[in-house]
Amino acid sequence: MTTTADKIFVNLPVKDLNKSIDFFTNIGFEFNAQFTDHNATCMVVSENIFVMLLVEEYFQTFTNKAIADTAASSEVIVALSASSKESVDEIVNKALSAGGTASKEPDDHGFMYSWSFQDLDGHLWEFIYMDANAVQ
Repeated sequence: MTTTADKIFVNLPVKDLNKSIDFFTNIGFEFNAQFTDHNATCMVVSENIFVMLLVEEYFQTFTNKAIADTAASSEVIVALSASSKESVDEIVNKALSAGGTASKEPDDHGFMYSWSFQDLDGHLWEFIYMDANAVQ
C-alpha cells in the first residue's frame, strides 16, 4: 500500500497572530481570508501547501503535548524550494528585515544552495534552490 496526499497543512503555534500575519506578508506570502479568524489563519505557500498559524491557546486544543519551547529546542524545520539562489537570498533578507533572526549562514554546495531563518516565534524556515541540471 502506498500512502499519498494531495495537500499538506503544516500547523504552527504563534504568540501574536496579527504580528505573524504582518511578518509573513512582508516576506511575500498571502492568506486565505476564508480560513482566518481571531484564532488562526491559513497562509498559502503554493497551490497544495498551506501553513496554519494558530494562536497558542487554540493550537493547544489539538494536542495533549506541551508546545515546544523554540528558544531551547527545534520542533521542525519547514524547508521550501525557491526558483534561484537570488530568490533564496531575497526571501531570507525580507524575513530578517521583517524581524526574523538568522538561523544559519547560507550554505552553497554548488548544485544546492540554502539559507535559513527563525520567524517571530522561533520556528525554523529554510529556503533551498537546487539546480536539477547539476545534480544529474
